[in-house]
Amino acid sequence: MGTLNEKRINCIVQTILEDYEDDRTINKTDFCNQPDKEAITGIIEKLLKIMYPGYFDDKVYRVYSIKNNLSAAIEDIIYHLNKQIKIVLRYNADMFGMPDEKLSVMAEEITCEFMEKIPEIRSFLETDVQAAFDGDPAAVSKEEVILSYPGIYAITVYRIAHELFNLGVPMIPRIMTEHAHSITGIDIHPGATIGKYFFIDHGTGIVIGETTVIGDHVKMYQGVTLGGLSTSGGQRLKGVKRHPTIKDNVTLYSGSSILGGETVIEENVVVGGNTFVTESVASDSRVSMKKQELQIKNRKK
Repeated sequence: MGTLNEKRINCIVQTILEDYEDDRTINKTDFCNQPDKEAITGIIEKLLKIMYPGYFDDKVYRVYSIKNNLSAAIEDIIYHLNKQIKIVLRYNADMFGMPDEKLSVMAEEITCEFMEKIPEIRSFLETDVQAAFDGDPAAVSKEEVILSYPGIYAITVYRIAHELFNLGVPMIPRIMTEHAHSITGIDIHPGATIGKYFFIDHGTGIVIGETTVIGDHVKMYQGVTLGGLSTSGGQRLKGVKRHPTIKDNVTLYSGSSILGGETVIEENVVVGGNTFVTESVASDSRVSMKKQELQIKNRKK
């Protein structure tokens, strides 16, 4: 077996180091002023413990100390979230060059506003768990739903990220939902607006775009896309409603795609599997594909 050439290795190292010397976006080396993805995913796990106390908490604690443990966890989240928010606020164009002291005050205010929203987030999550239990005959208990359903995990992270998104926090909400996406295969943009009693069954391959609006009691199966008709406009489409509106009591079966910012699915609609919808659908309708002919041939003939 040959030996590595030290001179060549030194040359490779030098070549790569020189590649960092320009001002390309991928060359940022100011680690202290970058959000910490590991810290942000850690915040998610800590938030799960206070969203669902007794489910994700450490089991080593005695029952009588639960409130003390929750108090400590809340303070810990506040500290770490505030630190990450202060870092990412620098990425807001209107905050560029803002004095550090002012950024600190803003980060503290946003952090506290978010934490004050937690009871409201939990009230939504209670309805989501109920919807999953009511909507899935395979569910044995609501405890099973909380502990094992990927849809509940993705929705929980979305509801956390959505509040931060609404408070104008850059980057962190998207890092959170993409973390959930990587675990569950469910891609929900934190900017989407989703009502109560939201149920995702199975979930893999679901995409919910930034400007989607979803009402109450909506049920969705795997492979559903709530997307835009076209992204060719790129950044010119920023701020434009590109994704559909889904009103109350709608069911979207697997593989259906509902596209376009002007597309509205009215109340009590059922959208069948593998459909492609780019126009609005009136209430109390059923959308389905025309039945295809199934051919079965004997391979031995």
